[in-house]
Amino acid sequence: MPGVPMTAALSGLTCKLTHGPSGATISTVPPRDNGGDGSSFSPTDLVGAALAACALSTMALVAQREGLSWGDARASVEKIMTPPPRRIGELPLVIDMPREVRPEHRARLEEAARTCPVVRSLHADVKVPIAFRYPGG
Repeated sequence: MPGVPMTAALSGLTCKLTHGPSGATISTVPPRDNGGDGSSFSPTDLVGAALAACALSTMALVAQREGLSWGDARASVEKIMTPPPRRIGELPLVIDMPREVRPEHRARLEEAARTCPVVRSLHADVKVPIAFRYPGG
């Protein structure tokens, strides 16, 4: 598979990231507890955000490919750092599932989230507890 080119340019403590194929940009800034001003996502924040986006997108793609009912979903994630040496220790993820998901499809979609590419790319020491909330449940 071909790679996806991206670039990073640092000015002061702000790092501008550019997605090669689309030209889309985002910026990161170190968090306050590590010498930055916390005015934007930090690089480790992006890992948590990527986890949430990947889990949701993977479930939606599985639903689309397999003809399963799907709708709008939301997720929240919290990044928990370890004491020095700093690293991500835990990324608890809560996914609010769409009302349209049928009970018989829940296990399949939950498995898709638990095995999304970002989850599989994280080091085994990073805890990733995932909770699924269903409407009315």
